[in-house]
Amino acid sequence: MITFSLRPYLPALIHILVWTTLGVMLLVLQPLSWNIALPTQFWIMQGIIFCVFICLFYLNANVWVPHFLFKNKIWLFMFLALATSVGVFILLNTASKWLNLSELMYQATHANRPDTMRSHRREGGFDMGRHFFTSGMILLILFISTSVATVQKWRMETKVRQDLEQEKISSELSFLKAQINPHFFFNTLNNIYSLTMFNVELAQKALHTLSRMMRYVLYDTQADRTLLSKELAFVQDYIDLMKLRLTDKVQVIFEQPASLADVPIAPMLLLPFIENAFKYGVSTEEPSRIYIGIKQQHKHLAIEVRNTLFTQKRVTLDESNGIGLINTRRRLDLLYPHNYSLNITEKTPENEFVVHLALDL
Repeated sequence: MITFSLRPYLPALIHILVWTTLGVMLLVLQPLSWNIALPTQFWIMQGIIFCVFICLFYLNANVWVPHFLFKNKIWLFMFLALATSVGVFILLNTASKWLNLSELMYQATHANRPDTMRSHRREGGFDMGRHFFTSGMILLILFISTSVATVQKWRMETKVRQDLEQEKISSELSFLKAQINPHFFFNTLNNIYSLTMFNVELAQKALHTLSRMMRYVLYDTQADRTLLSKELAFVQDYIDLMKLRLTDKVQVIFEQPASLADVPIAPMLLLPFIENAFKYGVSTEEPSRIYIGIKQQHKHLAIEVRNTLFTQKRVTLDESNGIGLINTRRRLDLLYPHNYSLNITEKTPENEFVVHLALDL
């Protein structure tokens, strides 16, 4: 099916509409309200005025303003604008004289008066009114064209800034994801290497789980968004992989939404919180507990991660090992500005490290 959009042609259509409206209102409807028989030369002059005004508008908007005013050559711009205005005024006055418009308009407006009154005509009345009209319109056209060019420049600069900002954000996101992914796999491969020392079968199972996770990272995280169900499946694989090397002293609880609404989410956004819980909340000597709870209400997502604190493994966001948390906060700022809240409690009365993330997807 072929679709057609007016968006690319919208600026040109707006110009056509404005000029058509201006021409009809000022150059056609107003003379028709005078209730006199206007000579043909008058309408020829109106057409000349209209064409000259169009040329003046675009000459000022596309040449004088961008090449002189926007380059801080203000005095040269004012001189050129004044010279152009004088040139336009002389051109229109010359055309009026060539068409003998003053005499013809006087005859049209005094056609029903006696000859004695016509003998005392004041031919300068029409010329004076036309001069005032022409001068006023020239100034108006220059003002409007300068304003339009200024607004267009402002819009273009705004769009360029937005494009640059978006490009910067995309680059930062790619850089952050590139940092997080190797950080995760470096730790995971170390865990599997340790597992091969005493249980090859479990190591094979871990490699299978890791391969599934790598497919997710390689293919599903290339876009800016993935489905929440895939992200949670990835988290589940990670937890299963970590549990293979844990002892009975570690209790791991993972609670998922009972009824999941599959909405888009930034890929690998939850991993750093869970990874840090396993890294700093596990002890081979003391009992420990890791709780991961995810709740959802429509597009609102709440994540809570708790882990037991051990003094020898105390983690803060300033430590180099906390690079995943630092980058995740940066990703949240870029992807969900004003749509998230992240609260981290480094030590609770229950001796736990707690992360609360509320996210509007």
